[in-house]
Amino acid sequence: MIGAAGVHKSYEVGRDQVEILHGISLEVRETEMVAVMGPSGSGKSTLMYCLAGLEDATQGQVVVNGVDLAGRSRAELAKMRRSELGFMFQSYNLVPTLTASENVELPYLLAGTKPPKDLVRETLEQVGLDERRDARPSSMSGGEQQRVALARVMAQQPKVLFADEPTGALDTRMGGIVLEALGRIAHSPGQCALIVTHDPNVAAECDRVLFLRDGRLVQELTRPDAAAVAAQLTALTPGA
Repeated sequence: MIGAAGVHKSYEVGRDQVEILHGISLEVRETEMVAVMGPSGSGKSTLMYCLAGLEDATQGQVVVNGVDLAGRSRAELAKMRRSELGFMFQSYNLVPTLTASENVELPYLLAGTKPPKDLVRETLEQVGLDERRDARPSSMSGGEQQRVALARVMAQQPKVLFADEPTGALDTRMGGIVLEALGRIAHSPGQCALIVTHDPNVAAECDRVLFLRDGRLVQELTRPDAAAVAAQLTALTPGA
């Protein structure tokens, strides 16, 4: 459901071209949850942005849910993101003037469809925020905001989910609840998830773990435990 072939990504820095991604090829299949890991600066977030159509690849091909992203207009990509893709970013991307319920409803409103009120309430209950459904982000902790972002994804039921450090602001118990919910989304028929994380425990809950170093895919582990993930990450980290 996610495919990349020979993906390069460069940015202009002054008069120079600085290449961040160097010919990455990968795939994420239906009912699969895949983690992307690597040292800081390895290109993890840049790769996710390219795979999600938030950044254009400088070279190579990206296909998401059967759609080649090359040549698609911004309007076409925005429509695709509203209807088929779900996102959980470190910044949470909540609208500050909307309540928790309204933020969960937002993907439906942007797509011009009626939000399913029962589903919105149910997802907020599942992440422990039913009593906070009328609260706005400014009155919430970072962990509460992260759970609103999760509830939004759960209610949206996207075909392809992209998550960046989805448990970063959560305690162990709530982090486990979040991972369980992401797993249900990823392992449902016609769906999948790609998760960028630094946490070996999060990666160990995934079906596969892809490791980047200096913008290159250098290693892959299948159903590893947290110790194996930590050891591989340490081996890739300079000075570790």
